[in-house]
Amino acid sequence: MKNSCLDNTSTNSVLTLKKSYYPLVKTPALPECEVCVIVPVRDEAELLEVCLKALACQVDFNGRPFSFDRYEVVLLVNNCRDDSAAIARQFSLNYPAFRLHVVERTLPAAEAYIGRVRQLLMDEAYYRLAGLGLAGAQKRIIASTDGDTQVSSTWIAATLLEISRGVDAVGGRIVADLVSCAALDACVKKRYLQGDLYYQLRVELETYLDAIPHDHWPRHAQHYGASLAVTAQMYRQAGGMPAVRTPEDVAFYRALLGVGARFRHSPLVQVTTSARQTVRTENGFAAQLNEWAAMGQQNQPFLVESAPAIETQLKVRRQLRNLWHRILDGYQHTAKDIASYANTLGINAQWLWGELTQPQTFELLFERIEAHQQQNELWQQQWPLVSLEQAIADLNTRLQKLRLQQSIGEAERFCHPSLASVEPGEVSL
Repeated sequence: MKNSCLDNTSTNSVLTLKKSYYPLVKTPALPECEVCVIVPVRDEAELLEVCLKALACQVDFNGRPFSFDRYEVVLLVNNCRDDSAAIARQFSLNYPAFRLHVVERTLPAAEAYIGRVRQLLMDEAYYRLAGLGLAGAQKRIIASTDGDTQVSSTWIAATLLEISRGVDAVGGRIVADLVSCAALDACVKKRYLQGDLYYQLRVELETYLDAIPHDHWPRHAQHYGASLAVTAQMYRQAGGMPAVRTPEDVAFYRALLGVGARFRHSPLVQVTTSARQTVRTENGFAAQLNEWAAMGQQNQPFLVESAPAIETQLKVRRQLRNLWHRILDGYQHTAKDIASYANTLGINAQWLWGELTQPQTFELLFERIEAHQQQNELWQQQWPLVSLEQAIADLNTRLQKLRLQQSIGEAERFCHPSLASVEPGEVSL
């Protein structure tokens, strides 16, 4: 199969087209194919048919069936001890128009982990789409989900819509399905629901204090393999899926940020996933549920960053972002500039000075700052962790004020058009 280079201008790419490529799937993608969906599967006999049926029943926003010519599904069944492969093949026979490619492999022990399987699949999807040539390459999409996950009926349509708005990658909203969630211990269910609310409140606060234009509110904070999509062009530019065991999806998200990808955490793109507590991967959802269960049994409080700590960090992030852009424009920053930011963040000023001179995206820079904070006791001493319940209460209180302030601002602009120069989302700090 001949593969075309998707972006000859990229100097950041470490994923290169191979001279000899041996595909998992022999049949090439159709020229009309816009989305290649990948699904890693291991012992998913109980849930796989529901997963596949959701993928086969995609519709547009008017409820019309989505053409099977516009997308395909590549399913890699690896190291299974159940009937997952047989279920997938029977499903393909029952729905012959649905473009489902079932691949069965027994990987060596050193490669039989989710990070490697998802890497194999996403590389496969990339080469399949790359083989279609340059035309429309920026819009062709690699989309990932899991064998225990049910995508919404408009999952593909919503993903295409977000990409058409100018972003390079999309993380979907992931929630536990009602049946498995109902079966959880009351304490675990409470922690799950509270944790989800906490992160939703955090990202809402972010939109008031340091909004990212392409990732505006409403949004969420998830970028995981159960619902993750990226253009084929950006996949190549980011170097492909990193070779890590887990969490491979988070590592890929960081790789995207490292090359300046515009990532959208879209509430329009939705999936439900199993809240089972049988651990399949390290650091996965099941492992988190089990950790919450153990903490509940020991009556341990779940501690998180406080609302004032989050707000302080977001305000400084906005100020640092402005400084970073000024430096790119030729501004010569001073030790005084750096000292105040470093002091507020509880990090070393000399270290921060060095980081600001490195060739990296701002998102990657601030991620390194956050990691540096965690290694410095000053930040923890200034902003000790608080209970999850306290953090939620404080975030709600702060957001009520910000929402009211924004509503008043919008009313004033409506009544006084001369105030239109003030951006709708601006709030004073």
